[in-house]
This record gives sequence, structure tokens and C-alpha cells, in this order.
Amino acid sequence: MTRKIRLGAFLPGGGQHIASWRHPDQPADGAVNFDFHRQLAQTAERGLFDAYFLADGLAASVGGTSEGGPARVAGFEPVTLFAALAPLTTHLGFIATASTTYEEPYNTARKFASLDLISQGRAGWNVVTTATEAAARNFNLDRQFPHAYRYKRAAEHVEVVRKLWDSFEDDIFIRDKASGDFYDRDKLHPADHKGEHFKVQGPLNVPRSPQGHPVIVQAGQSEDGRALAAATAEVIFTAHQHLSTAQEFYRDIKSRARELGRNPDHILIMPGVAPFVGRTDEEAREKYDALTSLIRDEDGVSLLNGLTGGTLDLTGYDLDAPLPPAPPTEGMKSRQALIRQIADENDFTIRQLFQWVATARGHYTIVGSVSRIADVLQEWFENEGADGFNILPPWLPTGLNDFVDLVIPELQRRGLFRTEYEGRTLRENLGLPFPVNRHAAARAAAQAAE
Repeated sequence: MTRKIRLGAFLPGGGQHIASWRHPDQPADGAVNFDFHRQLAQTAERGLFDAYFLADGLAASVGGTSEGGPARVAGFEPVTLFAALAPLTTHLGFIATASTTYEEPYNTARKFASLDLISQGRAGWNVVTTATEAAARNFNLDRQFPHAYRYKRAAEHVEVVRKLWDSFEDDIFIRDKASGDFYDRDKLHPADHKGEHFKVQGPLNVPRSPQGHPVIVQAGQSEDGRALAAATAEVIFTAHQHLSTAQEFYRDIKSRARELGRNPDHILIMPGVAPFVGRTDEEAREKYDALTSLIRDEDGVSLLNGLTGGTLDLTGYDLDAPLPPAPPTEGMKSRQALIRQIADENDFTIRQLFQWVATARGHYTIVGSVSRIADVLQEWFENEGADGFNILPPWLPTGLNDFVDLVIPELQRRGLFRTEYEGRTLRENLGLPFPVNRHAAARAAAQAAE
């Protein structure tokens, strides 16, 4: 089968760009407008996207370190939203974010298994460790846990969730009304997990779905993040400004996975891309300039305060001066380093920096014609930079419509993207294998050895 580009759609109702809510095309209440989210999901499915992706935070995005802009100060909890959207679609996957730092594995396993059943096998879990002091203060803490601790906890958290997802074998349910046998007790299994961070007996009280269990997604880029992703992830969202760094990340993850005994083809690496699409380069630049002109200085400063890990307060700085050094963070270390890289490579002032990262927060922004955008995606895809992309339309719904109506037909014309969905589950459409239940596999192995 010919390899195809995989596409996720990162579609926060409040928009990606910090000023997108001010654009005439975007509903100002988009973050909490369910009908708008329904429209976005159905447009993404019309464009044959693999999945609708949503990030999440565990604190209101307010104050001087807000990364989302005013329109994303509050919104829906992603799993709840996706449970409502799933019945309104038929093929689109739904990848929601949940925190290993502030959730217990049983809760995480239960809600994602439920979403997977409701969607008939179209759910994915974006594993995050949650890096803000504001979130810590909402969960009985004065300070967030150190970076290394969060990742150790995350690795065990994912291990427990996977054990719980294997509580039920696929053919456990008999449901024989005549005999009264509802399920095969030999095919129900406790987790019996006792580790450094968690003690969980199980079994889970939600069975497996048509895709076995939700797709595991991860976005870490630091050393700890790479180790976790190589060991556990099936899809990795990552941020790069250059093909060369994307290739280094791609090759490193695939190599680590191979060393861990995993098939590297079963880990899809999907960098974020924010496209300003025009029929010409000039039209695309006009769209970029129009949106950039809507940024308020205080919102731009707040954005950079958040992206530099909350350790640097730029309030009162000369916005036309260079970005000063930022103390190390216990937050998102890789993103702090990427923001510094962008500033240094482009010799940006503070103002120029927040204007450039206002859309994608460190992901790759492309301003250009349909052919230029398709050229970039093709180059990265064909040269070990990506298995696909997480598309971040700068404002909605127009940015998504532009990509669906203009870029996707060009990718299809080049033979790079599907013309119809391959299957009904998220795994089938991503080309990922069905996860065989560990207990069924052990029984089959024992029988084969007899």
C-alpha cells in the first residue's frame, strides 16, 4: 500500500491565533459555541482528516502568562465535547488531551474507553504532563512537580491505563438470555498494579472498543519526552522550524523505538503546521498581515511570558528590543528552547517574535500559495521529516475551509493524500495495528507451546 500523509486538525473553537476572535470571519464566542464545533468537525471530516485534536489546560488562561489569548480563557473539557460530536460524524477520529500529573489512571482509562465506545473506535488520548504553576495550585499544590518527576509518573500512568484497557478480552460477552450467562469470567482480568506512583487493582468497568483501545498520542520533545514517546506513543505531535531538526527528531524517535523492540512504522510523527493559504503568495501575505494587525501588545507579551515557561516577565520591556534571557523552567523545557531559537535565528525583537508565534506557538507557520504549502508538506513527508501533520488553521472557520478546499485537492492530485477513508476506526485510517489483548495473547502463546 502506498504511504499517504496523515492529517490531524487542531481546532480550538476560540481559534489558534491569539487575535483570531477579532477577525470578522470568526465567532467571538467560538470556544463555547457547540454548534460551531460541530461545523468544524464536519468540515474536517469532509476534508478526510484523520482526527480532530484538542489540547487542554487545567487552569483558566488569565493573567500575564496566557498562551491562548482572551478567547481561550475558558472552554469545553475535550472528552465531554468529543462525546457529543462523535455521533454527528462517522469517520473522523477524536484526540483529546488528559493529564498524567493530575488525573488518576483509573479515571483516565475509564473516560477514554467510554469515548472510544461512543465513537465506535475513533478515540485517541494525547498524553501530557501539564506544566504550569497555575494548574498546580488547582490541585492541592503550591508549586508544580519537577519536570523529571512528571515524566516518571507519566510513564507509569500510561502503563496502568493500558493494563486497565486490557481488563476485558474482546470476546468476553456471551449475553445468552436462555442460559443467563452474560460474560465469560475467565476473560475478565484485574490490573493488579503496584508501582512507585500508583496502586490500582482493577479491573476497569468499561470494555474494549472496535479498535481495541484508544490511540496513544504524545507531544513531548525534551529528552524525557522523547523517551516516553518512543516507549508508549503511537502518534507524536512535535514542533519544528526546519526540515533538518524535524529529520533529527524523526530519526531519533524511530531509532529509539526500534531499540525498544517496537516497529518504527507503528509510530507516526506529525509536526504542527499553521498555514496561511492563498491562491497566490501575495494573497496569503495579505491574510497574515490582516490577522497580525489585530494583536494587542499586552496579549503578545502575555503569550511570550507563557511560552518562556513563566520565568520571564516581559511587562514593561521595550517591545522593539531583543528578547532577554529567560531563567530555566520546570514547565515546557522544549518549548522554551524553541522560542529562544526562533528569536535568535531571525534576530526578532520582542514585538516581531510575538507576532510570528501568535498563530502556532512554535509550530511551523507557512504563508504562501497552495503549491508552496503542498511543496513543503511533500518535502518533509518524503524526506524523513514527517509521517503526517497536525494542521493548525490560524483562524476559523476560514483557515480550515481554505485548507480543505484548496490544499487537500492539491495533495490528492499529487497522490499524497487519501480520496476516501480506508476504514471506520481511527487505527484503520492511521494504518496502525490492532492492539491484541495481552491476556488473550498470553493464552494463545501458551496453547501454541503445548
